[in-house]
Amino acid sequence: MTTLAIDIGGTKLAAALVEGGVLSMRRACPTPGSQTPGALEEALRALVLPLVRHAGRVAVASTGIIHNGVLTSINPANLGGLEQFPLVAFLEAATQLPVTAVNDAQSAAWAEFCALPGREDMVFLTVSTGVGGGVVLNGKLQTGSGGLAGHLGHTLADPAGPLCGCGRRGCVEAIASGRGIAAQAQGELAGLDAKAIFSRDTPQARRLVANSAHALARLIADVKAVTDCQVIVVGGSVGLAEGYLPLVRACLSQEPEVYQVPLRAAHYRHDAGLLGAALLATGDAL
Repeated sequence: MTTLAIDIGGTKLAAALVEGGVLSMRRACPTPGSQTPGALEEALRALVLPLVRHAGRVAVASTGIIHNGVLTSINPANLGGLEQFPLVAFLEAATQLPVTAVNDAQSAAWAEFCALPGREDMVFLTVSTGVGGGVVLNGKLQTGSGGLAGHLGHTLADPAGPLCGCGRRGCVEAIASGRGIAAQAQGELAGLDAKAIFSRDTPQARRLVANSAHALARLIADVKAVTDCQVIVVGGSVGLAEGYLPLVRACLSQEPEVYQVPLRAAHYRHDAGLLGAALLATGDAL
């Protein structure tokens, strides 16, 4: 059966048909800037309705906490206006198909786990608009009873750091994410997005990127201590940016040996969320 997979991110909405691990008829559009549920509903209808007649079910990977089919944005700055948004119920009504939904980083983690030759205990970290994660231990994706498991970007990086959109101060997300990098820019870099900052070879740009890599490396050391995972997979627009992963490896190498863990770039790159959602919906593994 063909699955209509949807990926809801802070910057972009994407959809594709998935069958046998192959994506086709891909569509994408910007995430609505308006902080109203109606704006997301309108964008999702326009995105997915051309694909519905080709599918037998819908699988969604979305930023935020997904619990009992309801989406809550842990950081409203990344997907504003969507507290207690009935995601599954809305899509079931819009498509007239059965719908499953999971957090996007958890979904991507499952796809990346399925791509590992040895299926080791693995943690996936995505560094993009925000910082998210997914944990697979003993072959099982950890989602938590309330859907919060894996939200590793909201662990503490610096108690004196910038205020995070979730309400905590100094979260990894507030320092390492694309939005966090842009928010800390000053002077000639003020107002630029993370992609533009990465392209600038200036002391401030290098410092902002290095601070992001350092915060992520410290998070990886903490994750190793908590999970004893055998591999960390890094994805997302920042995580996959040229030169970023070597910086993270260099920072991690400064930690004690017990916290060292192999790092890999995401195998499915920006398709991991879509593919993982489809795999989870069907109960399949590649």
